[in-house]
Amino acid sequence: MAEEKEMSFLGHLEILRWHLVRSFAAIFIFAIIAFVSKEFIFDVVIFGPKQPDFFTYRMLCNLSTFLGFDGGSMCMDEMPFVVQNRTMAGQFTSHLWVSIIAGFIVSFPYIMWEMWSFLKPGLTVKERRYTNGVVFVSSILFILGILFGYYLIAPLSINFLGGYRVSDEILNEIDLSSYISTVSTVTLSSGIVFELPIIVYFLAKMDLLTPDMMRNYRRHSFVGVLILSAIITPPDISSQILVAIPVMVLYELSIYISAFVVRQKKKENE
Repeated sequence: MAEEKEMSFLGHLEILRWHLVRSFAAIFIFAIIAFVSKEFIFDVVIFGPKQPDFFTYRMLCNLSTFLGFDGGSMCMDEMPFVVQNRTMAGQFTSHLWVSIIAGFIVSFPYIMWEMWSFLKPGLTVKERRYTNGVVFVSSILFILGILFGYYLIAPLSINFLGGYRVSDEILNEIDLSSYISTVSTVTLSSGIVFELPIIVYFLAKMDLLTPDMMRNYRRHSFVGVLILSAIITPPDISSQILVAIPVMVLYELSIYISAFVVRQKKKENE
């Protein structure tokens, strides 16, 4: 134990290096699996939101029918655009990047575990007890964010942007890289945004954030959430509201988390 406490800065860097090496190795392994599973990754996952029978569209269609809209106004027979590749290495490059992104998403729980294993020795016994479930909670939040982005934000973005036309003279022929960028960006962004409670927890532990501060800046945060929603969603009010609502719920949850941290610190001081 004495050797660990007296470990030099370079010694900590060496340990961090091996945690990072194992994390990148996990991403690489799952990326290879995704690269080999090309048909499933692209036909089912990537181009899933482009299909009229995608889960989200079917649910919206059933909802419009249930609400009595004429002919099911939210139902669709086909997407009003096609995806094309316009560069020589476009398909290979897209295949490579999608595999890396898939590798990162699948290996995220392991990456969090590696980072936690690096940070854990520097925590006190009480801090370890209060943060034992951080890997599990952060992984669940990330997965929920990914699912939220993939099944809600990505389909709405694709449906709106892919079908938007300024003139009937213009056909929507979407470039492959543009389509994949839209799906991956909104999906990963949602996964990262859903990590807000974990980020708030650690900022509160470091006395950089308090519940009073979060309550005082609630209005400013609401404006920031709307701006963020406008960035990662298509420019229509309904999509922005669908993103803003869960983010604001996470923000309110984060206030309770920071308050919990403050109460725990008061108990420890007493």
